[in-house]
Amino acid sequence: MPRIDLDAYVVAHSHEWARLDQLVRARGLSGPQSDELVDRYQQVATHLSVIRTSAPDAEVVAYLSSLLGRARIAMLGARVLSWRAAGRFFTEQFPAALYRMRWWWLGCLAGNIVLTAVLMWWLLDHPEVEQTLLSAGEVDDLVNNDFESYYSENAASAFATRVWVNNAWVAALCIALGILGLPVLYLLFQNVLNIAVIGSIMTRHDRADLFWGLILPHGLLELTAVFVAGGVGLRLFWSWVEPGSVSRGVALAQAGRTAVTCALGLVAVLFVSGIIEAFVTPSPLPTWARIAIGVLAEVAFLLYVFVLGRQAARRGHTGDISADLLEDRVATQD
Repeated sequence: MPRIDLDAYVVAHSHEWARLDQLVRARGLSGPQSDELVDRYQQVATHLSVIRTSAPDAEVVAYLSSLLGRARIAMLGARVLSWRAAGRFFTEQFPAALYRMRWWWLGCLAGNIVLTAVLMWWLLDHPEVEQTLLSAGEVDDLVNNDFESYYSENAASAFATRVWVNNAWVAALCIALGILGLPVLYLLFQNVLNIAVIGSIMTRHDRADLFWGLILPHGLLELTAVFVAGGVGLRLFWSWVEPGSVSRGVALAQAGRTAVTCALGLVAVLFVSGIIEAFVTPSPLPTWARIAIGVLAEVAFLLYVFVLGRQAARRGHTGDISADLLEDRVATQD
């Protein structure tokens, strides 16, 4: 490589070195600033390589090596802060959002449980309806094979992934379509109707123990997550119908950001229910043990909301991502 004019090279790139030094010294970097830190680090590393190869100067090499060393430490710190941000999300933002919107999703949960019970009772009282939904052969396959084999016919890991993706998609639709209101009610009704139809058929054919033994282990947490998504979606709809003391745009923006928090958090909740459905539901454990695991998962979720969430809400967290991130950044800079 031909030699370079070191003085001219320093003048040409000193502002980039100064900017990297500024980022290294800064506290509480934002996302774009963290990205810039990585980019500047790569640029200065290239400059150091050029200088070492074509115009080695001990003083400049020592300065850039020191600067890059401090930049590496800063990037590691940014990685630690990102993990801390993830920790704050699951210990403050997400549980606070769930707690503050508890009446919406608890109402959705209660309403859907009542509707499921009513539909199952009605279907049991009207067995002729079953014949319009499924043929005799399909009913026989469902009762004697399909319902039970559904949970064990595929590899557990693949089944867990499929269940997780499907349920996360349903929950995301409930939230994304929440602004329209009616689509959320339609999605929830379809979910409840499916449970009621299958449950009534299994009960009528004396397989209620199998039905509940396979549904409850994962279904308690899974359906709770879906009903939470439904409640969040309906709250999003209500935010522009009845905005309160703020404008509709502001109310909708606040509710939308909180809905994003819930959507992200529910991905983790549904991941847990998917694991239970894939590995616990079809396991050889006794029915009482499998149901007990499902109950424990549901109790853990409720404690998460009503203990951790209530504490986070009392500390002022709302689940509004932009407000909570702003508070975290100010605290870091202080």
